Amino acid sequence: MSFDAFAEFRMDGHNVLITGGAQNIGAGIAKTLSGAGAKVMIADLNSDMAAETAAAIARETGNDCRGMACDVTDLDQINAVVSATADAFGGISTLVNNVGWGGRQPDPSAIPEEEFINSYKLNTISAYRMSMACLPYLEKAENGSITNSGSFSSAVPAYDILPYGTAKAALNQMMVSLAHMLNKRVRVNSILIGTVMTAGYGDAGISPEMQEKLAHPDNLTGRPGRPEDIANAMLYLCSPAAGWVSGQTINVHGGGGVVRLFGS
Repeated sequence: MSFDAFAEFRMDGHNVLITGGAQNIGAGIAKTLSGAGAKVMIADLNSDMAAETAAAIARETGNDCRGMACDVTDLDQINAVVSATADAFGGISTLVNNVGWGGRQPDPSAIPEEEFINSYKLNTISAYRMSMACLPYLEKAENGSITNSGSFSSAVPAYDILPYGTAKAALNQMMVSLAHMLNKRVRVNSILIGTVMTAGYGDAGISPEMQEKLAHPDNLTGRPGRPEDIANAMLYLCSPAAGWVSGQTINVHGGGGVVRLFGS
């Protein structure tokens, strides 16, 4: 029998819950983990899109993939999707806190305090609540893990998306602290994501002209990211291949060094 160098990257027997998985980066992650053998539940604010994406992934990979509505800022909905996932799959081994969003506001004096609060609720507190709701199941899993979709804007000056970058920076702190607090029980890691061209940029109010500028970034690879770039890194961190990795941040941003994401 020949040696299979990719065996540890398989996700057979893993039950995944991913937030914000109906489109863009989240859908890419869901597809990759499903393709590696996992059962996947997509939790998304858009229930119809979650169901459509899940059905398409299931057809393509041949593995169980489902979609369900969930507003991750609502604790009751978090508990409902966690219970539904555990009931459908017989447990949860893998949580991907992928959901996140932030609009552009280049004038700091024009940012209302409520925007900071709402960004923190969506990008940080939701990940904590989801992690705690899944924890009883993750602790029982053989390779229990939590992986967060972080942002490069949390590690550099986020000139144009200050509330978002600030909330994602808090997520980084929470990740490493939870990794230590859940010592030997559940692995916790994050990916700092750079510029990945998706429809989400238009939703955030970024003009087509600015999107074209972002499509030619000043990074070491000379191209923006693709959803599969993030999905491949996510597969590593979620799989048994990363069984000795916890409390870590992986930078997946093309070797980016640009500190002003959009410019003036």
